[in-house]
Amino acid sequence: MRSMEMDRQAELNALRPDLLRFARLQLRDAGAAEDAVQETMLAALLGGHRFESRSSYKTWLISILRNKIIDIIRGQSREITVTSLAADEDGDDMLMESLFDQRGHWQATAQPSRWADPEASFEQQQFWIVFEACLDHLPEKTARVFMMREFLGFETDEICKETGISSSNCWVVLHRARMGLRTCLETRWFAGTGT
Repeated sequence: MRSMEMDRQAELNALRPDLLRFARLQLRDAGAAEDAVQETMLAALLGGHRFESRSSYKTWLISILRNKIIDIIRGQSREITVTSLAADEDGDDMLMESLFDQRGHWQATAQPSRWADPEASFEQQQFWIVFEACLDHLPEKTARVFMMREFLGFETDEICKETGISSSNCWVVLHRARMGLRTCLETRWFAGTGT
């Protein structure tokens, strides 16, 4: 029994860097990410008997961490100022102009490329490093809205409440995030370094 506990402790310690990277990606705050990981590790140690092996230990830990992150995000009351939104929109407008012509058609040099096998890319750790780098290049609020929606599963009304934006603005921000990520991933991953 003691040996199994020590094995779990060793596995938990080995997974800590992955948990921390995931939390930093979601929260964009090193201190809050560290707190979330510490709480996750404590919950795993205290509630290890609840792990039923229906999924991997890492998957179980990520689900605990995901819930901790959701609690942190819901607990934060962040203020988005009009000037910061305007600054984000100026950069986004320049991006949109570089991708589309006045009629909304793709610029010849910006058309999407074919991705060989996106699902195989998800299995590669290097892909997630590139994804994280691409996410870091998005404006902070754009990345936060994207992560809340796509990784944490927040509904649009929850995102709007937490960030103080309208639902139509939320959809615009999500679209811009997806466009920015697509452009970055095509350049840094699918153009030759990945699959």
